[in-house]
Parts: sequence; C-alpha cells; structure tokens
Amino acid sequence: MIRSMTGYGAAESELPDGRVLRAEVRTVNHRHLSTSVRLPRGWEGLERGVVEKVRAVLSRGSVSLSVRCESPGRDEDGVPALDRERARRYVELMYEAGTELGLEIDLGVEALARLPGVLRMEGPPAAEPDGEALRACVEAALREVVAMREAEGRRLEVELRSSLGRILAEVGAIEAAAPARLLRERDRLRERVAALADGVDVDEERLAREIAYLAERWDIAEEIVRLRSHVALFEEGLGGGGDGGKVGKRLGFVVQEMYREANTVGSKANDAAISASAIAVKEELERIREQLENVE
Repeated sequence: MIRSMTGYGAAESELPDGRVLRAEVRTVNHRHLSTSVRLPRGWEGLERGVVEKVRAVLSRGSVSLSVRCESPGRDEDGVPALDRERARRYVELMYEAGTELGLEIDLGVEALARLPGVLRMEGPPAAEPDGEALRACVEAALREVVAMREAEGRRLEVELRSSLGRILAEVGAIEAAAPARLLRERDRLRERVAALADGVDVDEERLAREIAYLAERWDIAEEIVRLRSHVALFEEGLGGGGDGGKVGKRLGFVVQEMYREANTVGSKANDAAISASAIAVKEELERIREQLENVE
C-alpha cells in the first residue's frame, strides 16, 4: 500500500491541572522529510523528542506541527496592560519640551496610548511542561495524519493502476502491429534495392543477410518485453509499499525506465500506429510522474 504525503491530524488532552493540550499536524509533499515544530512557551526542551516521534512515523514530506497549552476561561493571547512609569515619563518629557520651546501641549489619553511601550499585551504564565501528555497528544494527531495519508494513498493507487492498464493496452497494440510492420519494411527494402539495381543481378543471399540485420535493428520485441516487466515491477511496488516510505522514489525510477523504453519504441517505429501508441504510453507516464510527486 502506498501513502500520500498530504495529511492533517489534530488531537487534544486535558492535563491534571485543568489545562488543555492541543496538537495540530499538517503535511504536504517534499522530496525529503522536513519538520517544523512550535511548542508552548517553556516547553522548548521537549522539541527533540517530538521531532524523533515524527521521524518514527513519517519518512517524507514537509511537516508542520504546533502544540498549544490552554487554560479554560483565560485569554491565551494575553490581556492589555498599562506601563504607568513609561506613560508618566512620556508626559513629563512632552511638557518639558513644550516649556522649553514655548509650545502648547495637548496630549490626550488616546494619543498617549499609541506611544511605543505604553500599552502591551501580557500573556498567561508559561505552563509547566508535561512530557508524557505531550507525547500522547502528538501521537494521537500523527495517527490521524497517517490515516488520512493512507486513505489518499488508496485513491492514488486506483488512478495509478488505471494508468498502468492503459499503458498495457497500448503496449498490446504495439506488439500486435510490430510483425506486419517488419514485413512491410522488408518488402519496401527489397523494392528499393530492385529499383536501384535496375536489371543488375543482385546477390540474394547477401540481400537476405542485410535485410535480417536491418530487421534486427528495427525489432522492438525486447523493448516490449522490458516495458511489460517494468509495469509488473511497478504493480509490485504498489502492492508492497511498507518499507519506510521509499516507495515513491523507487516507483519514480521505474517510470523513468519505462519512459526510456517508450522513447526507443517511438524512434524505431517508422509506423504511424506504433508511433501513436508510443506517444500515448509517454503521456500516461507523465500523468503517473505527476501523481508520484505526492507519494511517500
């Protein structure tokens, strides 16, 4: 089974003192594993353990994890507070300047409140860290993330298998058209040799050898075999994707090999139907590549 790199999870738990711990995890696609963690003030020392927990569960993707510790009935963003000493000093300085410069000072409360540092937001005291509760809350949120990534992975797998089915159909069409194409190429070569010879005796044995040599160069049987083999390998990867999240990278390599074989078939084709099928295969491979960008 494959997993998407897009996921979301949230969890919360109540601490013994009534505070509520809330964890939220968001993940998107990324070439490697990138983790950003934001913990409550005073809990920074627990960040390493949180990162290790993420790494134990996820292997690829950009992960944003935030944890809040809230006290019911309290404003976690803080409450406004007046710095009286700073306000008093501003007023004194204003009137001193007015006296020295002969200016009338009209300083109201609203203007005073807008001066830097007069009003500030005071947050609640830092919550005491609770490592066990943090671990349990983060684990619960990560379980939701994994469940969502697996559900999205199942949807992706259906689309990928549909693309593989269309690729195999085009490979079958190429395989069916290949023998007749070789016969046409052989007959065309004989006609060209006969036209060039223009009545001169032709060494039939040598001509047969040359035709056999060219037929070998035109032959696409090996490419067809390898394409089918790569499709089977891709399907195997879809079915056994539990090896630490390297499935997406491995399947990407298989797609690269399939694209190479399809290119070779197209370059050897010299046949409209086979060329069209080779192009159709490459179009499906491009769609698969786009889907794999979000596979863990």
